[in-house]
Amino acid sequence: MRLAAIRIWLPAAIAVAGVILLVLGGDAARGAGIVLIGVAALVVLANLFMRLALSSERDREREDAQRGYYSRRGRWPDEPDR
Repeated sequence: MRLAAIRIWLPAAIAVAGVILLVLGGDAARGAGIVLIGVAALVVLANLFMRLALSSERDREREDAQRGYYSRRGRWPDEPDR
C-alpha cells in the first residue's frame, strides 16, 4: 500500500495541485502550477527508473545463479542431462 501511494498517489496529488493553480491562480500561481506538473512528471520518471534498476538487479542475480549451476554441474540449468 505504501509503495502504491508513492508511485501513484503522490505524483497524482502534485499534478492535481498544479492543475488547480493553473486554473485558479494568477500569474505567479500559474508558474507554480507548471512547476508542480513538471515535478509530478519527475516523480513518475524517478519511480520508473527505480523499478527498472530493481528488475535489472533481479536479472543479474538470476544469471549469477545459473552461472553457479554451470560451474558445479558443467551444463546450463535448461539443458537436458547427457
